[in-house]
Amino acid sequence: MLGRTRGRVESERWTAFRSHFGIESFYCNPGIEGAHEKGGVEGQIGWFRRNHLVPVPKVESLAELNAMVEQWDRDDDARRILQRALTVGEMFAIERPLLAPLPEEDFETGLVSSQRVNRYGQVSGRTNHYSVPVRLIGRMVRVVLHASELVVYENHREVARHERLIAKGGSRLELDHYLEALLRKPGALPGATALDQARSAGKFTPVHDAWWQAACKAHGDAAGTRALISVLLLHRHMPHEHVVAGIATALRAGALTADAVALEARKWGETDQVGDPGADQDTPRRRLDGGATVTSLTVRRLAALPPDPRPLPSVAAYDQLLRLRRRPADGPA
Repeated sequence: MLGRTRGRVESERWTAFRSHFGIESFYCNPGIEGAHEKGGVEGQIGWFRRNHLVPVPKVESLAELNAMVEQWDRDDDARRILQRALTVGEMFAIERPLLAPLPEEDFETGLVSSQRVNRYGQVSGRTNHYSVPVRLIGRMVRVVLHASELVVYENHREVARHERLIAKGGSRLELDHYLEALLRKPGALPGATALDQARSAGKFTPVHDAWWQAACKAHGDAAGTRALISVLLLHRHMPHEHVVAGIATALRAGALTADAVALEARKWGETDQVGDPGADQDTPRRRLDGGATVTSLTVRRLAALPPDPRPLPSVAAYDQLLRLRRRPADGPA
């Protein structure tokens, strides 16, 4: 809140920020009376704007713009202001030892709130809605709203992270958050908004769709959709590209079960490990023609066992039983 003097009414967040970093605030006089009190700062801001922000840079995201600004700051270290003997970077190197150390803990700049997850498995952030795992429905979570993302915590564990929506009244849904509920109600998957967003983001590929159609044709709509959901659950503990490659291989082989996809995805993961110089050289390689391969699990387990130093078993000790013959009976009593 501005006044006619240097006094200000500080917001709660600004007071917390000053306390965290140990900053002492000093305010200039408002209006024309205080224009000369920070002329150097205003002049350098104008120089930066004219040299880097005119014309306005075109970027795809706020993160890209921040990366550009950081690079401009690094480049600015070599600049010399007017006729000064030292560059900006050299003057800061002299000033650095005189600065107070930064706090060990980070300051949370996001807007923190506690919310109860609604019946749709969503939380709100400035008129928009974001999904969380359905197991949290009805429970309290901590929501941190940043400039470019929204993060949800259960206690101290992160359970969801979304890119922040700019427009009002929108929703950002993660298909993975609803898989447990869709296993019980597979008929809700074809028309789900989360599925449409997964397709738009490239997470649900045409390979998924082709395998889904084949599975429904072979097992029926409900069973085929449940099989697809089991395949989608593999993304939680396997890389996305391995699962997609496993789906494609299983589809070519006509293997329309989640177990077959999991096996093929693991084989593709082993292929990547074989390409690593530190990987096991005995791991079987993927066929170059992309066809399905069959691996004997028994052979692989035996190959991983250490050598057995024990001697081979022998039945020689039982040969003495051959000398003990039963006498033939004298005859019927």
